[in-house]
Amino acid sequence: MAGRRTLAVTGAGISTDSGIPDYRGVGTTPIEPVDFQQFVTDPVWYKWVWARNHATWRLLDPLVPTPGHVALAQLEEAGLLTGVATQNVDRLHSRAGQRTVWELHGAYDRVVCLKCGRLTSRAELDARLTALNPDYPRESDPARVAITPEADRAAAEACDFTPAMCEECGGLLKPDIVFFGEGLPAAMDEAMRAAGHCDVVLVAGSSLAVLTGLWIVRQALASGAELVVINRGPTAVDELATVRVEGGTSEFLAPLADRLSG
Repeated sequence: MAGRRTLAVTGAGISTDSGIPDYRGVGTTPIEPVDFQQFVTDPVWYKWVWARNHATWRLLDPLVPTPGHVALAQLEEAGLLTGVATQNVDRLHSRAGQRTVWELHGAYDRVVCLKCGRLTSRAELDARLTALNPDYPRESDPARVAITPEADRAAAEACDFTPAMCEECGGLLKPDIVFFGEGLPAAMDEAMRAAGHCDVVLVAGSSLAVLTGLWIVRQALASGAELVVINRGPTAVDELATVRVEGGTSEFLAPLADRLSG
């Protein structure tokens, strides 16, 4: 990586030291998450997503970046990292001072109207939802974060929650994150372009079971980049790695950044 252009691809493993549980995707839980079509076509699912989001989204607010996040920002400051393509929605890369971050799955602290496209902060919507649901309980356990909840139909139908609509046009509001079955944001195209011009692609804290990160890595490899993988457990690209480190991102990225940045 010394003196070369490195692109980082990160996943849930870089944030676990902050207290966020590892990502649970389709096929890894008994009940799959509410998908995009369910959300936009069925009021029961619309209500359920916003009920669980309202109960848990603030669990991410007090979290602080890990040494791994800080190390990547340090590498960027030293001119050794062109940017970070992250599968995470927790905003911890930005909080660590990372300037170039491609949020492949969106961000938990934004809300978008599906009709007029208006973007608002999640905190602004929280005030409205609290007024509509003053006694609705909040979660206190970070392990129960449900920015997009599991599709538990019985729980959804039994849920007593009043969701909100867009104040501008009355359209459906959605957490500004990518649901299963939904198209990817412009950040994906930007990250793919960066992958085509890097010398090294660094996978940090991701098994690459989610295809967005895997596509970026494969684009970088197709363009001649070398691959470095730092992760606890196997990944989808281990056999292609020039360097493969079994371990946590905080443990290895911090001394790596210190050494490379002098």
